Amino acid sequence: MSERGCSTRDDKGPEGHIPIAPDATSRPAPTSSQAPGRAAAPGTSRAASLLVTLILGGLTAVPALSMDMYLPSLPEVTRTLHAPAATVQLTLTTCLAGMALGQLVVGPMSDRWGRRRPLLVGLLVYVVATAACAFAPNVELLIAFRLAQGLAGAAGIVISRAVVRDLYDGVAMARFFSTLMLISGVAPIVAPVIGSQVLRLTDWRGVFYVLTVVGVLLTAFVWFRLPDTLDPARRHVGGVGDALRTMRGLLADGPFSGYMLAGGFAFAALFAYISASPYVIQEIYGASPQTFSLLFAVNSVGLVAVGQINGRVLVGRVSLERTVGIGLMVIALAAVALLVMTTGLFGDVGLAPIAVALFALMAAMGLTLPNTNTLALLRTPDAAGSASALLGTSQFLVGAVASPLVGIAGETTAVPMAVVQLAAVLIAMACFAGLCRPWRRLSLPVDGAGDGRPARDVDVPESTVVAQGVLVTERAGRDMADAEKVANVVHVTDVREAES
Repeated sequence: MSERGCSTRDDKGPEGHIPIAPDATSRPAPTSSQAPGRAAAPGTSRAASLLVTLILGGLTAVPALSMDMYLPSLPEVTRTLHAPAATVQLTLTTCLAGMALGQLVVGPMSDRWGRRRPLLVGLLVYVVATAACAFAPNVELLIAFRLAQGLAGAAGIVISRAVVRDLYDGVAMARFFSTLMLISGVAPIVAPVIGSQVLRLTDWRGVFYVLTVVGVLLTAFVWFRLPDTLDPARRHVGGVGDALRTMRGLLADGPFSGYMLAGGFAFAALFAYISASPYVIQEIYGASPQTFSLLFAVNSVGLVAVGQINGRVLVGRVSLERTVGIGLMVIALAAVALLVMTTGLFGDVGLAPIAVALFALMAAMGLTLPNTNTLALLRTPDAAGSASALLGTSQFLVGAVASPLVGIAGETTAVPMAVVQLAAVLIAMACFAGLCRPWRRLSLPVDGAGDGRPARDVDVPESTVVAQGVLVTERAGRDMADAEKVANVVHVTDVREAES
């Protein structure tokens, strides 16, 4: 095997999973063309794979581009449309709400009609809505068009995750999500800069002209270069009722909900930082806008760098559950440090220690967010669109609730930011521990014929067992105490629950 601890797909089970078959016999090893942990993806060349990565990265960057490119133009929008600042702020809120709610609609649609059609429709509506924003004559219509832009832009967010689930599994999926974080992490850094440069050449409407061009380019690339990744045999045939039942079933699955909530509340801590940091760093600690931009960029680089370390170094060597736990612990420690410093227990500590704690909090997101997404999607090979919708919506909604709370005590104290961040990460840790129970194990007797070893027991995290013991993820191989790697296919003959 080319990847440590990764099992490949055979003709009976989803790739990256170990089939549990009471009467299984040995199966031949897959050919070398079957990459471990990855489905048969269209366009197997490196150039095609890179293009797909860039397309999916562009789709995941849509929220940052739609929100952050627009931020520098808010004062000009207020003056040009003669609207109160609070009303203009609704152009941000409605776009964010649209992105959150739109995922609940588009995700199940992609499970029924495939990934391509809903994505193309969403991108076309995004282009039209964005162009309409550029020509909005008043703030009321701008708010309406921004809502439509957010609803349509949700297609790119939710379907890009579902496409990753279609193409990848196990170790490969975790690594690919970390790669996407490289692109989506850079977008918030460059988007405000692009927006500011556009304002030097034109007015705020020019920002929407640029976003329209971006939407057209993404639509063209998807149309010509991204095939449908969902096999027709795996598509759902029901209507709204079936979609709701699917989502209800996902939410009833304890580990899935645990990973979803852990990622959502960790994202809330990130949203609290994004919302409060301009006031905390500039107004409270007296930093210049240039210093704030530099610190924001450094923190974003930390997030991207740790995400790459996760994908290139940790995945395949350290269990995803343990990595999530470490990430949440670092976020919690950083939030505690921020709370202690902002309450003044040690006097006025200055900006430098605050900046270090914020950097640690941001960087740890690179361990938590991609791996919670991976672990949740590993449990849903046949409902990736609906699962992706729930993951995305939970992050946006929880983040939207956390954002206004950081300003509850005004702009003269950073304590609310630290309190919100600490509360969010503690809830995330409680959900991860209580619903996923990563310390619980299942003892699985396995046939060792595939790797030339005698029959033995494998300890598997309970949260990796899905569908009442029908499938076990590739994590089983990495948890074997005596094995460097696992056979291409491991045949399990019995399942007994055991607590370590």
